[in-house]
Amino acid sequence: MRRTAAVIGTAIFFVFVPCVVAGVIPWWISRWEFRLSFLGVELTRFVGAALILAGVAGLVDSFARFALQGLGTPAPIAPTQHLVVTGLYRYVRNPIYVAVVAVIFGQAVLFGDWRLFAYGAVFWLLCHLFVVGYEEPTLKESFAAKYEAFRINVPRWIPRLTAWRGDQ
Repeated sequence: MRRTAAVIGTAIFFVFVPCVVAGVIPWWISRWEFRLSFLGVELTRFVGAALILAGVAGLVDSFARFALQGLGTPAPIAPTQHLVVTGLYRYVRNPIYVAVVAVIFGQAVLFGDWRLFAYGAVFWLLCHLFVVGYEEPTLKESFAAKYEAFRINVPRWIPRLTAWRGDQ
């Protein structure tokens, strides 16, 4: 896939998947109405805002790497030509899913809405099933030894404390 097509495809996927999953659906659930803060502590709202900002930054970075380095998209119908193991991928194998969940949980904390926590947990479970059942076998088939080294050294969900310095 050419770089221009990868960028356009990634941008389209970004609008239709993460923006819906982490924006439209949480809005539909909560209408982004502020409820009582969690544990009665208003400072928790700052934690929520920080999770949202970190998640959005992680999403943008990861999507850009898919298009510019991987020469593909996060969509299974137009996958990357190269395994992406830079940026946040040096810390966690699935930074896009982690970032989306961070945005959803951040909204839950910001707005004080337990329903968003439940939605985020269900979303994460579905991501886990998809990753284990489809993504990992597909990546193993497509990238063989490179993916195996990446898989062994970089955790699926909980980020490493130090960056993996493997094949980049």
